[in-house]
Amino acid sequence: MSCSLDVNLLLYASDRSSPHFEVAQEFLRRKLRDREILYVAWPTAMAYLRMATHSRIFKAPLTPAEALSNLQSLLAQPQVKTLSERAGFLGAYAEATRAFPVRANLVPDAHLATILRQHGVATIYTNDVDFKKFDFLRVINPLAPSS
Repeated sequence: MSCSLDVNLLLYASDRSSPHFEVAQEFLRRKLRDREILYVAWPTAMAYLRMATHSRIFKAPLTPAEALSNLQSLLAQPQVKTLSERAGFLGAYAEATRAFPVRANLVPDAHLATILRQHGVATIYTNDVDFKKFDFLRVINPLAPSS
């Protein structure tokens, strides 16, 4: 079995001012101790670099060097692998989004969901409920009290 994660968990684990900081940090530590492969899609990685350094998102944004170092440390773990779009991505995107309109902030979620589907990754860890719209994904919120 394999899984992926949404950028929000990486951001919470990097933002000491977030009320989710400790839980997100512990979640990542647990996942990195697992033998299960953790896939990080390139759009997730790039979104992390964009948002972790943005002063409207973080009270104390990371420097570009800090954000890049965090990402490099994550991707250097032996069970962490990266994913990107495969051939036929746009057709797969159209299929994945056929059941409901995708616009605005749902577009990056649909992008990630489609990449995961193309690679057969069925589980995503996130606290973004929009991923539940994609019936091919098992959505787990590690920040929820019962997780």
